[in-house]
Amino acid sequence: MLKIEKITGAIGAEISGIALSRDLTSDVCDEIYDALINHQVIFFRDQDLSPEAHLQLAKSFGEPEPPHPVYPHVEDFENIVLLKSGGGDVPDTNDWHKDMTFKANPPFTSILHAVNVPAVGGDTLWSSTSAAYDNLPDAWKTHLEGLEAMHDIGTFRNDFYKKGGIEAVNNALKDTGSAVHKIIDTHPVSGLKYLNVNQSFTRNIVGMIQGESDRILHYLYQHMAKPEFQVRFRWRNNSIAIWDNRITHHYAICDYLPNIRHMQRITVLDDKRLAKTN
Repeated sequence: MLKIEKITGAIGAEISGIALSRDLTSDVCDEIYDALINHQVIFFRDQDLSPEAHLQLAKSFGEPEPPHPVYPHVEDFENIVLLKSGGGDVPDTNDWHKDMTFKANPPFTSILHAVNVPAVGGDTLWSSTSAAYDNLPDAWKTHLEGLEAMHDIGTFRNDFYKKGGIEAVNNALKDTGSAVHKIIDTHPVSGLKYLNVNQSFTRNIVGMIQGESDRILHYLYQHMAKPEFQVRFRWRNNSIAIWDNRITHHYAICDYLPNIRHMQRITVLDDKRLAKTN
């Protein structure tokens, strides 16, 4: 039986009593899914997870995404993103972001496996965007209701520029395009309202001049970053984090250089349980 312990009042739980490499019955997978919906991000310790087992776990949630447009993948496993940074390789994930909101349908969840992490540093923060919404003043909720914002590749411009200069950036923007999302959205399973903007990929509010849009977005980013809405996870080798990308955003702290931080991630496109009910 799974043991689930809440970590903070707003977000996060640690789950024990399971070996993810061998205990994945359909009932256990449903329990893990329910815990994810209830706590928004869940953590497991001491999980010796092979790439094959990692992929099996991901498929219990839905279809893994194809190769990432920027990051490399694990050899022989194109669905597993290799996130290895340190030394001269400086990461770009130390910014608050939801994954790939420049897509019309951003992914549902990600499963991150710590393969080899530094003894000190390299924690990850997750913030509940529903808790952030709940704690907005009512006047702000009213003002934001019905507004939409444009998202594009944002921070990834730097990666494309390093590869091929401004032409590569322009081609990437053309290839990936942009997306428009509601600033206040509703979670399709829990029914919770949440704020749907993030610093990495949200560019501007539809219908507003840039200055006005920037002032509102800056306020929301500062509000969403309050510690009261967060959980901070200290990684150890073979720790696992699974988060609901719809209702959280996260920040990977870069305080471990020049040490190496080796992580492997699978992102799941759609919530297959939700699809069955629609």
